[in-house]
Amino acid sequence: MDEDLEMNMEMAREYDTGIRRAMPTYDAMFQMVQSFFRANVKDSANVLVIGAGGGNEFVTFGTANPTWSFIGIDPSEDMLEVALQKAKSEGIDDRVSIHTGTIEQIEFTDTFDAASCLLVLHFVETIEEKRSLLSTVREQLKPGSPFALVTMFGDQSNPEFDERMKLWKSIWQDLTDLTQEDVDEMEESVRELSFISANQIEELLVQTGFERITQFFSTTLFGGWIAHTAKK
Repeated sequence: MDEDLEMNMEMAREYDTGIRRAMPTYDAMFQMVQSFFRANVKDSANVLVIGAGGGNEFVTFGTANPTWSFIGIDPSEDMLEVALQKAKSEGIDDRVSIHTGTIEQIEFTDTFDAASCLLVLHFVETIEEKRSLLSTVREQLKPGSPFALVTMFGDQSNPEFDERMKLWKSIWQDLTDLTQEDVDEMEESVRELSFISANQIEELLVQTGFERITQFFSTTLFGGWIAHTAKK
């Protein structure tokens, strides 16, 4: 393994550790999304993965579902390299292809049976850009296809959000040696992300052509929604 890839793999390992502290239901999230997909796709499925850098969707879904294939998109070429390396290590790279960029920049030759957008939307800055992403996902899905969305969410002006933030910080302090000052600095960084409320998320899903929209979990700052594209 070359030096750059090893460094990227180490970054991915650090992310995998950190995200499980930030989101204690991280692994359960993947299991729930997988169950949702399994209940709504045929045995053979072509799955679109938005934000595939790191490769955890490939590994989790690909190893347990040997007839599924995957196309992954991520702006980070380095993290996609990690994703592909993980797929190779699991022997599933023949069912995985990757593309660097955003979904709006990629031209696809076929539509998909399912799509996931896990832990991406809060990095998309404006409502218009979020709407564009979701609309493009819907356009790439076959009618009636399942879609899973997980993102940080909330109205930062609402005291309810502050209580969830306090819990999020407490978990970090319980699971690490971080000081109060450390987690306060983390809070400042997190609050700079593009949060929108649960109602706004559901409105965006409706506006971009999704239906049967259901929030299937909420953990500290994170929420997950499942939906389907409209059947023709």
